[in-house]
Amino acid sequence: MPLSEINFDGIVGPSHNYAGLSLGNLASTRNARRPSHPRAAALEGIVKMRANLALGLTQGILLPHPRPNRRWLGQLATSIEQAEPALAINAMSASAMWAANAATVSPAPDTADGRCHLTVANLKTMVHRSHEWPATLEQLQVAFGSDAFVVHPPVPPVFGDEGAANHMRLSPAYGEPGVELFVYGQSGGQFPARQHLEACKAIARLHQLDPMRTLFIEQSEEAIAAGAFHNDVVAVANGLVLFAHEKAFADRGAVLDRCASLLPGFEYVEVPESEVPLADAISSYLFNAQLVSPPSGEMTLVVPTEARETQSVWGWIERHLAGNGPIRRVEVVDVRESMANGGGPACLRLRVVADPETIDPRFLVDQQKLDRVAAVVEECWPVAIYSDNLQSPELVATVEQARKALLETLELTELI
Repeated sequence: MPLSEINFDGIVGPSHNYAGLSLGNLASTRNARRPSHPRAAALEGIVKMRANLALGLTQGILLPHPRPNRRWLGQLATSIEQAEPALAINAMSASAMWAANAATVSPAPDTADGRCHLTVANLKTMVHRSHEWPATLEQLQVAFGSDAFVVHPPVPPVFGDEGAANHMRLSPAYGEPGVELFVYGQSGGQFPARQHLEACKAIARLHQLDPMRTLFIEQSEEAIAAGAFHNDVVAVANGLVLFAHEKAFADRGAVLDRCASLLPGFEYVEVPESEVPLADAISSYLFNAQLVSPPSGEMTLVVPTEARETQSVWGWIERHLAGNGPIRRVEVVDVRESMANGGGPACLRLRVVADPETIDPRFLVDQQKLDRVAAVVEECWPVAIYSDNLQSPELVATVEQARKALLETLELTELI
């Protein structure tokens, strides 16, 4: 079977809340303490997955993690019932929904052993995300358990790694050898740079990548300071196209020269600061979009509704579509609940290039399976959550039962 790109979307968990835990994520900070709507958020994500299927894309899912994270709280010698509020809100975080941070993925055509490699992210910079990796590792080992894959545990947490959100791949076709781009940060001024160069280098070695076709790119300090906490807030790649803001990289010229020398047919689509200020690009999540190649052949950009509502951004999109650029189509999706916590369409998915036949079929979906998922969400997910009520025994019981119901429906009870 030929290799194809599969988008694995994280299903928004039943504990989805706005606790404002992510320093440097402007949306997360701005919406802290507002009521969240887990049921609506999960249904928004399902609608987005349905739209991907309608485009002819292969669609997968990743499941909510156990929340509260009782195992982590036990390591801290406490429980959700007895924990101080600061610990409790971290233990209830549903941030694993942003599957772009689950792992870094190198497809088989790029690796020396001809297998697809995945390295789980350690996410060590933020407390609420630092305890995600054991559940992510467990889940990926089930989904990608065949000999076609190698699933690696995280690199040592002294070096921060936040997964595919800081990794891009360029290739003539998904099943052909490509060039992998690892983007790291040095300093963001008032905000932390979350991706360490040494973590990027370690992952490249683990994945057995060709050093001549592996680029390590520094994110610009200006972008980090403006709120681009991950590279995918200011740049995205697909096929031979790199789509980025003018201020995405510290040395843009060097990046473009290397890509052009390695990839005949390479195309760079730049959004200039003079047309779309960096602040507008970040607030609208223009680049935190899914840039995909449907079977129709029209490269498509899947953007959030906020992009359409931001005048400078939508004006640039319309001008690009009217010209002869490589992006030929734009689809708009409503993921407002995710956006309010700092995650756009690209945050919600992990891209894996593989033969779908090699993946555990329980992690692949069609419209009918999404109907079943939506039915569980409608019946079991809380309608609203207030961040000062996260230790409520009733809420905790609802969250745990909701996840159990979903795993039973999907016949993934080994993850309970």
